[in-house]
Amino acid sequence: MTTALITGASRGLGRAAALHLAQDGIDVIGTYRSSEAEADAVATEIHAAGARAVMLRYDAEATDADTFAADLKRALAELGAERLDHLVNNAGVGAHAPFAETDLDVLDRMYRIHVRAPYALTRAVLPMMADGGRILFVSSGLARFAIPGYGAYAAMKGAVEVLTRYGATELGARGIRVNAIAPGAIATDFGGGAVRDNEEVRGFVSSTIALGRPGEADDIGGAVAAILSDRMGWLNGERIEVSGGQSI
Repeated sequence: MTTALITGASRGLGRAAALHLAQDGIDVIGTYRSSEAEADAVATEIHAAGARAVMLRYDAEATDADTFAADLKRALAELGAERLDHLVNNAGVGAHAPFAETDLDVLDRMYRIHVRAPYALTRAVLPMMADGGRILFVSSGLARFAIPGYGAYAAMKGAVEVLTRYGATELGARGIRVNAIAPGAIATDFGGGAVRDNEEVRGFVSSTIALGRPGEADDIGGAVAAILSDRMGWLNGERIEVSGGQSI
């Protein structure tokens, strides 16, 4: 049985990715930061799709990666899995402020959550990953196009894309593929739900997208499942933007 670890699986893009993988028969170890109830609801949906799930508490900013690795070993044993096949580094938070007004504490927090945490987690779980496994980092369309106020967040996603190329280069000997998915504007609760709930923001975003609408979480979940599948087995070290054609 194939097993995937998805950080931030209790909501938004992580939840959508978990459900799409479950539909492909992949067991999911998902993480959540605070809402156990949300995590349990996703686990129930995964079970309904015919796969198994274990949900673990994980705070990208505060949880020690080596401590989490011990929890992951127990979760794998619970699922009867010897190895982890997929890792999706999805957990994250947004930040919005002009370049000149961004507090350096916010910059440091963006680094801890979006660069240090996925780096440390990936390193910690590599001994448990199967040869031929797949690692997927989550970047952002904002690493390619610029919207004022997202400099700190986008800079970290740029770093993630560099890590992706290095990971692909260094882990290729084990047959492990490393890629990054870069969503465009998505209508979720991320960033306070502005793209989903604010009509002015939604209208502006739609005007920048060739397909004329913001993405939905399900658009990204399906793309994650496709990238991790054997059908994309020769994809490695790449940044795949999934944005409906935003700012092209």
